[in-house]
Amino acid sequence: MSQLKGKAFVFGDNLNTDYVISGKYKFKTLDMNELAKHVMEDIRPGFYDEIQAGDFVVAGENLGAGSSREQAPLVLKAAGIGAVVAKSFARIFYRNCINVGLPVVEVDTSDIAEGDVLQIDIESGIVRNVTKGVTLQAQPLPPVMMKILADGGLAEYIKKNGGFALEDEEPSD
Repeated sequence: MSQLKGKAFVFGDNLNTDYVISGKYKFKTLDMNELAKHVMEDIRPGFYDEIQAGDFVVAGENLGAGSSREQAPLVLKAAGIGAVVAKSFARIFYRNCINVGLPVVEVDTSDIAEGDVLQIDIESGIVRNVTKGVTLQAQPLPPVMMKILADGGLAEYIKKNGGFALEDEEPSD
């Protein structure tokens, strides 16, 4: 899980959750696979048909601004996005990604171009732009977040571990 490889699909700054999944769909169904077909369609029609499992959404600053609903990261995950990579994230979106099991990487994305092939080691925070032969260093995720991602999200982590505990604590019953 910590080694990911895919193509970069680049978006700009302030990519909000309503661009990820338009509000006109959010309340029509709870089926994330159905909603995934509409991912990014307001700003990039046909995006769902362009991506392959494991590809990355790459953005500038403030990725995930907007509503705090979990539909946006859930839709990205259902669409097959391997991770979201950005210079910075809206904090609630960042945490919602972790909570649903979608990896996040906070790194300077200035030199990542549309279509670049990226290889990401989530655990170490190393982002290798295979296309350009450049290596970027992101802040690695804390071990507890790596465990949550490995378990498929916070709900699965809690089921598996009988509760939530920080790294140096035992899970509660």
